[in-house]
Order: sequence, then C-alpha cells, then structure tokens
Amino acid sequence: MGKVYLYDTYTAGRVELVPPRQVKIYVCGVTVYDLSHIGHARVFIVFDILRRFLERNGFSVIYVQNFTDIDDKIIARASREGVDYSQISNRYIEEYFRDSDALNIRRADIYPRATEHINEMVKIIKCLLERGYAYRTSDGIYFSVDKFPNYGKLSKVKRDQLIAGARVNVNEDKRNPLDFALWKFHDDTPFFETEIGRGRPGWHIECSAMIWKNLGETITIHGGGEDLIFPHHENEIAQSETFTGKKLSEIWMHVGLVKTGNEKMSKSLANVFYIRDFMRAYGPNVLRVMLIQTHYRSQMSVSEDRISKAIETWKIIEEAMYNVRQPFGSGETDEGEIEAIINELKAAESALADDLNTPESLMHLVEASRRINKLQASTKLNPSAASRLGLFNDLTETFGFRLPQVSEDEARLIEGLVSERAALRSQRKYGEADEIRKRLLQMKVKLIDIGEKTYWRKVEVV
Repeated sequence: MGKVYLYDTYTAGRVELVPPRQVKIYVCGVTVYDLSHIGHARVFIVFDILRRFLERNGFSVIYVQNFTDIDDKIIARASREGVDYSQISNRYIEEYFRDSDALNIRRADIYPRATEHINEMVKIIKCLLERGYAYRTSDGIYFSVDKFPNYGKLSKVKRDQLIAGARVNVNEDKRNPLDFALWKFHDDTPFFETEIGRGRPGWHIECSAMIWKNLGETITIHGGGEDLIFPHHENEIAQSETFTGKKLSEIWMHVGLVKTGNEKMSKSLANVFYIRDFMRAYGPNVLRVMLIQTHYRSQMSVSEDRISKAIETWKIIEEAMYNVRQPFGSGETDEGEIEAIINELKAAESALADDLNTPESLMHLVEASRRINKLQASTKLNPSAASRLGLFNDLTETFGFRLPQVSEDEARLIEGLVSERAALRSQRKYGEADEIRKRLLQMKVKLIDIGEKTYWRKVEVV
C-alpha cells in the first residue's frame, strides 16, 4: 500500500507516514470507576483498526493505552462501598478487558497505570518548579500557562475565551484561571508521600509521565476522544514540551463524540449504552459496524435506524466471510466478476490509507461482499477463485470482524441436529425436518442445502 495520510488536530493538516518505520501510539484510556460505554468503544475501535492497518502495511507499531486508576470518582465509589480505592480500579480494569476482548480489540503492548508512575510525575514537577514554569499555592502545585507561548494551539480557542470557560471554582491563589494542577496536597487517604509534598497527582501530569516512561520524549500518534482536546491534551502538551524541550507528538488524532439524541453520552447524564448491554442485544460486529459508519473525526448519534443499518450491513459482510471460507462452486468463475471484486477491495484499502476513511472503505467492502454472495448463490464461486480474495480476508481482519465463535459442545449439538434433519429429509418427513431448522435458527444457526450436503453457519443476528 505504501503511504498513509492522517489528519493532525494540532496543525489542522495532513501528515504523511511512509513505511517502514516505527510508530509509537499512545491513547488515553478509561478512568476505571464504572463499566465502559460505547463512546469509549468508538475510540478504542478506531485505534484498533488503525493499528491493524499500519502493521499490515509495513509499520512497526508500539501501542500504549493507559488506565487512570486514581481519581476522585474512584475514591468516591470506594467510599460508598467501604473498600480501598484499588479494589474499585482493579475490578473495573478487569471489566474493561472483558468488554474489549469480546469486541475483538487487540490488547495494547503496554497498559500503564497512573499509580505506577508517581516517581516520574514527581521528577517532571520538580523540573518545572526549578525552571519557574510551576509554582506552589496553599492547595497544590500549578503549571503557569503564561510561560508557554503556544498554549491553546491544539484547541484553536483564543485565551480570553479559554479563561471565560475556566472561571468556575477559581482558586484565588492561582496566577491565571487557566493554570492547572500538577499536584494537589491531601492529608486524607489515599495520598502519596513524596518530596514535593503529600498528596495526589493532577489528571494531566499522569499521561505525560506514562508517555515519558513507556514511549520516550516524542511519540508518533497521540489519540483520544475529542472531549480531551481541552483541557487534557492542551495541558499535556504544555507540561511535556516544557519538560523535554521537544514536540510531544507528531500527530494528534481525536475521535468524535457518540451522542444519544443531541446530548453527549455521559454517565453523569445517565444516557449511556454500556458496551456489554449493546453486545448482548446485537453482537460485537454490529457494534463495530455502527461505530465506523461515520468518519472517526465526526460526531455520531445512536438511533434505531442507525442500529438497523448496521445489522443489515453486518449480515452482508458476515455471509461473504463464510462464502470465501466455504466456496460451493464447481464450475468456471467469471473472471471479470472476480476482477470487479478485487477492484472494490483495493478501493476499500485506499480509503483506509486516506485518514482512516472507514465509511468509504466499508461501502466498498459491502459492494465486494454483495458480489461475492451473488457468485456463491449462483454456485459460481469456486475454491480457486475464492483463494484469490485474500485482500477480502485482510480487510475484514483489519476491521476487527470475527465470525461468531462456537464451542466444541455446541458444535457437536449442531452437527447432531443437522444429521437428524438429514435423516428426516431422506424419509420425506419434511415437517419434522423444518422443526429442526427452526430450532437451529433459534440457536442463531442458519442452514444452507447444496445438493445432498448441508452447511451450517453460526450467525450474529438472525
């Protein structure tokens, strides 16, 4: 494939990546005090697809995604439940992995936790204090944004507008309302006893420390949801680049919010779709399809119509995935039709290389899938032709699509029912055979009869 182009929020322009090269990616992960919702899923699916695509096209990727495991919300939940805060964070880290594994999101190379990087945070803060970029107040240590000339360049908002938005709960000791906490002094537990004082880290310093320790001074791609642009990522840039004297990230990628109606999906608004609830109702592949039918930089809303469209799209792709693996045709396949399918797949690949344009790529993948299914339906997709569609398999793997899994026990049950149905059909007991078909369909198993042979397929949505 060659070059890949990505949009950089910081410069508001396209950046070219050319293989072979190492790509260091850091994505802001979840604050682990509750289950993850589909807004989180959208961010992690986007970067899962990006990572798969880059690796398949000659890039060496190091992928890091953090956990914020110390936070006021975590502490508040621990207090309500009467347990240590670490029990809450450990519980919801495990719940995160349960959801992300079910979504077929590849695990990161490193999952740093904020509490494991207190020493690095202290080193950065000490350096900023010594250089005069940070100062102490009665309640903590703050970064002075007036000392950082490029503050606001990421969010593209003028300082007076940023200040207007920062006037809530202003600390009178702060020199500028925009100055942000690097360290907050605390005597109540949990706290960390350090040479800069007893307390807990500010949110923004955590990611700077985790990047510095695990990926170095400059990374290739820094990602997260668009709601992190300001203040989180803006503040990361200020403190990291002041500390290292180097650019923090070559590319800043931000994923648009997921909304319900006109509101941002938020636990505080009680309008979330938890990942596991959505998957229980519709399946992981349907969720993946729904979240990538809109370009990652655009916001999207969840609706019944959008879910229905995702279901129909997935059914087409799923059928094609099975057909490429189980081609029924025995005669000659139309060469022109195979070339047309390959051209659609190449167009899908090109769309991904153009700022991860998943909607356009998906459109071409669906068209290729329709053509594959039509060939199979006419028994003109033979094994030789199917073997030429390796790019189809590559693309479905890049999108993270995975056919429904079947356990050994379930497979034995299905095979037994299929054999029983075949015997009933041979005896012309078609009514009883149809009852078995219906039973299998309730198990989300579809049957395809080709001559005397019956193929079965486990599907995500009937």
